[in-house]
Amino acid sequence: MPDDAASQAGAQKGGAQKTGQEKVVQKLPGVDKIVAVSSAKGGVGKSTVAVNLAAAMAARGLRVGFADLDIYGPSAPVMLGLLERPRPEGELVKPLQVHGMKVISMGFFLDEDSPVLWRGPLVMSAARQFLRGVAWGELDCLVLDMPPGTGDIQLTVAQEVPLDGVVIVTTPQDLALADVARGVSLLNRLNAPMLGMVQNMSGIVCADCGHVDQVFGERGAEQTARTLGVPLLAELPLEPEVCQSGDAGVPLVISHPESEVARRFFALADKVGELLAAGPELSGPQPASVEHDNDSGLLTVAWQDGSSDSYRLEGLRGWCPCAQCQGHSNEITFVAGGATRLEGIEGVGRYALRLRWADGHDTGMYSFDYLKELADYAECQT
Repeated sequence: MPDDAASQAGAQKGGAQKTGQEKVVQKLPGVDKIVAVSSAKGGVGKSTVAVNLAAAMAARGLRVGFADLDIYGPSAPVMLGLLERPRPEGELVKPLQVHGMKVISMGFFLDEDSPVLWRGPLVMSAARQFLRGVAWGELDCLVLDMPPGTGDIQLTVAQEVPLDGVVIVTTPQDLALADVARGVSLLNRLNAPMLGMVQNMSGIVCADCGHVDQVFGERGAEQTARTLGVPLLAELPLEPEVCQSGDAGVPLVISHPESEVARRFFALADKVGELLAAGPELSGPQPASVEHDNDSGLLTVAWQDGSSDSYRLEGLRGWCPCAQCQGHSNEITFVAGGATRLEGIEGVGRYALRLRWADGHDTGMYSFDYLKELADYAECQT
């Protein structure tokens, strides 16, 4: 939901009493932009891209934070040469600083070779802590190094903070492309603004003759971008210094700033900065304001395109899409019963609303697309 909806959400028509202040997903205090570097496929060099993108931004004079959200396989301590542990700062955690960046990682809190044997809820809690429990201060950009896959952390980030952009990393392999396509599909469903794609490991250049050997397949970066339906931001060849700098704890853009790959990282940072300044491009319906009135039993959504829809609260409760109401059926059906008074509405990222009912039920997330569909349902119509 857009930020300007925060002041309007919860307003009541006709002087009806408010049922509670509506909550929208708030930006991190002091953080201007948040960029996620993502790939559903492991081993494509996503963390290398994320670290060098953040370091290049910092080298350009921006105030940058870096959150390593790969809880099970954190790489920031090695790639940035950080060994100490963060200290508390009041109720928050003070991030470590290196190369002009503020950094947080699960790896800072682990002993060497200690595995993270956590189930989903703990991992999700750690991701929230690394977003809202860190004393980031004033930042121009916070770069999130996402873990592989399309699971708990991806959903947690999308629900916890409004992303300003996502950079997708892949390699020329068909196997990588198939996995990354699933990641793009998830991000589209969550309405995360897609900045574009980086094709990593696009061949290795012979130092003697300049011949490019396509060791990971001959799929061109432009072809990959067209297949995924996203813009091409950068194409990065293999270069030994990239691996060496990561192992040494110094990003390539710091250790070899004049190298060809470093120049491409700087160009990527500049392009990402331009796209962030232009603002996110969101697909699908987006609300401008949300109002509910328990006395009349209505919820009204004014959309950014100028249209508006009103819904009977009884109909919205009956068409709740959560598993508690629907079970494990693949088809959503109307379920009668349950409270039809709202205690509040919470924005979920840029893609859904969570309705909090008077009986405590709050597990249903109504995507904006689903709400547009429900406007035509008889049970919801006014």
